[in-house]
Amino acid sequence: MGLLSFQQERLIFFPQKLRKDYTFRFDKEFEEIKIPTKDGIKLHGLLFKAAEPKGLVFYLHGNAGSVYTWGWIAQTYTDLNYDIFILDYRGYGKSEGSISSEKQFYEDVQAAYDQLKTLYSEEKIIVTGYSIGTGAAAMLASVNNPKLLVLQAPYYSLGDLMNNLYPFVPAFLLKYKFETFRFLEKTEAPVILFHGAEDEIIYPLSSEKLKELLKPTDKVIFLERQGHNGMNENPTYKKELAQVISTVE
Repeated sequence: MGLLSFQQERLIFFPQKLRKDYTFRFDKEFEEIKIPTKDGIKLHGLLFKAAEPKGLVFYLHGNAGSVYTWGWIAQTYTDLNYDIFILDYRGYGKSEGSISSEKQFYEDVQAAYDQLKTLYSEEKIIVTGYSIGTGAAAMLASVNNPKLLVLQAPYYSLGDLMNNLYPFVPAFLLKYKFETFRFLEKTEAPVILFHGAEDEIIYPLSSEKLKELLKPTDKVIFLERQGHNGMNENPTYKKELAQVISTVE
């Protein structure tokens, strides 16, 4: 209870830090991008390039690791002829600072999105979020105009998820609300939710609850025998994603 009240970041975010001079080694062509924030912090991310890109996947990863570990998902999206930008949150990888509030988290994500919009037309950007990143991805789609919003293993809200995992913890103690449901209600872009039918972290009913807020043309796809991790490598996910993207191009 004490940790939840005063050190929630330690229970929610598990960053992997990298030296500023760390050299990445990936099979795909990539570029390191630095994003300045309004309080002087510099965020960092990797932009992976497709041979003949049709647009950009703006990717918000989960609560652990860094672009060092998440960079390996790039081929799933470059194979669809999309460049992919993967952002490291504050304190992750080479990004400076540390996460201290939900408002700050959203502002950082918006700052990164604004910078990538100088490189890509917004109507060619697919916003994608995984796990903890789904709340911020939904926020972006609700206040911007991307081509498509893709959420992987989304939660209804962080309070709802905590109630499912730790029902003895009072929801009012949560500093981070991450109310995905509120953002989906305001999202005009097409939306697709993917959820592992055997997700052991974010219970699949989360997507069922979010489904009630979607537009008639939006979709929820449950992946059989899929747990919380490894969705980007799932052949069914790749096939279904390619189909969805083809309908909005």
